[in-house]
Amino acid sequence: MDHCVVKGESVIITFVQYESSQNQNSRPKSFFVKGFVFFIILLLLGWWFHQQVYYSHGTGDILQTFEIESGEGVKEIAKNLENAQLVKNDLYFNYYVWKTGSRGKIQAGKYELRGSMTIPEITQVLNMGEVVSNEVKITFPEGTSLKDMADILKQKGFDGENFLNVAKSGEGAKTDYEFLKDRPKNVDLEGFLFPDTYIFFKDTSEANIVSRMLLNFDEKLTPQMRNDIKNQNRTVFEVVTMASILEKEVKTSEDMKIASGIFWDRIEIGQPLQSCATIAYVLGKEKKQYSFDDTRTPSPYNTYINKGLPPGPIDNPGMNAIKAAIYPAKTGDNYFLTDPETGKTVFSKTIEEHNANKVKYGL
Repeated sequence: MDHCVVKGESVIITFVQYESSQNQNSRPKSFFVKGFVFFIILLLLGWWFHQQVYYSHGTGDILQTFEIESGEGVKEIAKNLENAQLVKNDLYFNYYVWKTGSRGKIQAGKYELRGSMTIPEITQVLNMGEVVSNEVKITFPEGTSLKDMADILKQKGFDGENFLNVAKSGEGAKTDYEFLKDRPKNVDLEGFLFPDTYIFFKDTSEANIVSRMLLNFDEKLTPQMRNDIKNQNRTVFEVVTMASILEKEVKTSEDMKIASGIFWDRIEIGQPLQSCATIAYVLGKEKKQYSFDDTRTPSPYNTYINKGLPPGPIDNPGMNAIKAAIYPAKTGDNYFLTDPETGKTVFSKTIEEHNANKVKYGL
């Protein structure tokens, strides 16, 4: 009986020791797995928070005036931005301002902001510190050239010549945008100063005006559009150059898409674009009809004697033209002209049909 008890106790002790040994061996593995999972969760949370801080935005694309009163702190400003639906969450704005050291740069005043702007873009505008008491509302129509923009600004009391200098050199303006990286060297900002209605201030510098217009372009060109351009093996510069031609050639967004399909097809097969809009740009004036000699005018922008796109945009196109350049329509049409009486675009599939339309519309 004693022997059996001892054996039984021995078995129990051995089992307990074995079980204890198993727990000790599995405990480090369990800690490692839990630690690894916790680390991954932290990484995902960090990535998510980074996305919210740098890429989230408020709601709506309507331009609204946002005022910062003297003495307001960053926390109060952030909460007011959230209440105005200009930022998704005041926490993200607070963090960005702290992270970038922008606290001391934000100044009292009134600013024109959109809910579609990201926090870095809003902070950039708030750093300008412009006073609204000298508001000037300016509209640049779609297809306005840099020269015409300078004339419009001059009429509103700004230095048109200085604006042109900044637009040509980029000096003093914020130009470190991704969409400008494929722009050839020594090419001005024609095409990228987005035509829109702006509210500037009389003491706003021409460099800040250029910066605001570039910021607007960056806002309008969505990530999806940028990806689609890349997937077509084209550059933003090429698309904007095409859009600037479409802006002058046809009127409606649907016609722009059809004309875009025709022009891209011509480039693909090595046929000159033969765009009258580029002749108008070369001559510096528009005509109802251009002569043969006009189409022979020596210039790299003359698409009658040069194949492919011109060296750069000929104006600053609007969103309809930019979208048409990205998303051309394939209709089978190969030619088009504009009815001088109605401004309507008339498309045709064959050269015979196109010549007949020329006669019909007196061209």
